[in-house]
Amino acid sequence: MSIETEAVLDRRALRRRVGWWRSATIVAGVVTLGALAYAIAGPDLTRPRHIARVTIDGLITEDRQQLQMLQKLAQSKNVAAVLLSINSGGGTTTGGEALFEAIRNVAKSKPVVAQFGTVAASAAYICGLSADHIVARGNTITGSVGVIFQWPEVSGLLDKVGVKMNEIKSGTLKAEPGLFAPITPGGRQVAEQMVAESQIWFLGLVKARRGIDTAAVPGLEQGRVYSGREALTYKLVDEIGGETEAVAWLKTQPGIAADLRVIDWQPARSNTFGVVRAMGSAISDLWPASSKSGSIWATFDTIRSRLSLDGLVSVWQPHEK
Repeated sequence: MSIETEAVLDRRALRRRVGWWRSATIVAGVVTLGALAYAIAGPDLTRPRHIARVTIDGLITEDRQQLQMLQKLAQSKNVAAVLLSINSGGGTTTGGEALFEAIRNVAKSKPVVAQFGTVAASAAYICGLSADHIVARGNTITGSVGVIFQWPEVSGLLDKVGVKMNEIKSGTLKAEPGLFAPITPGGRQVAEQMVAESQIWFLGLVKARRGIDTAAVPGLEQGRVYSGREALTYKLVDEIGGETEAVAWLKTQPGIAADLRVIDWQPARSNTFGVVRAMGSAISDLWPASSKSGSIWATFDTIRSRLSLDGLVSVWQPHEK
């Protein structure tokens, strides 16, 4: 074989290799752009009209990304209805309040149903109150209508180790209650008034949304929990069942077609897995729901749980004793 022939063959082989990499680069670019567009537009890209599943689990706080997602969901013309999947012991009272208001905004234009899992208590029940219909398992732990204000106080420990804290305050109620001294009578009175006022607000939500006399429900105003069956008896929920029953109720509402799929909506998170996660979500939404085995990305979301809470808390905290 002549040198000229070998050179021609080498050039052809090089063009084929370059062409393959060029095509792969174009495909990767299209996929990346599609994933970014999906991350911005959400499930609307993969389903013209659907039921949006919003999961509320773990510790409830005022989550900016979650609230932004609910606002986008409310404005979406492709979301026909909303399914709240709630499994939480509660969290901050303001977190529950923010979610309640955001979900009620969604409910102005779309039917909303809540489905309670293992626990839906305290601030999680506040979220449930925002729905038009509540479905709970028979053994769901729910209720715990109440507010708690907790703080540590280590003055006894400081005395033992010989540490004294000094302070100059602009007023007797400034920084009350505090970490380094027992609470004063005035500070306790203010804290009790604040908790009582928030409890009145919480009970008012229950009365308005459930149409019941809270004083007539045994233990409700004292903050007790109920099983799903008990909650149904006292009209704290509307139905016993799971997601199947919740979706069935949605499809009885005007304008909700019987063939609509349920698609997960999740808050946008700023992390290194953003683009990859968006790709996975897009593929997952296009795939038949019956063939899914679950999403590994739920693991990343659970890592963001908070270790401490400030302010008034509406959270079910069972004691061991």
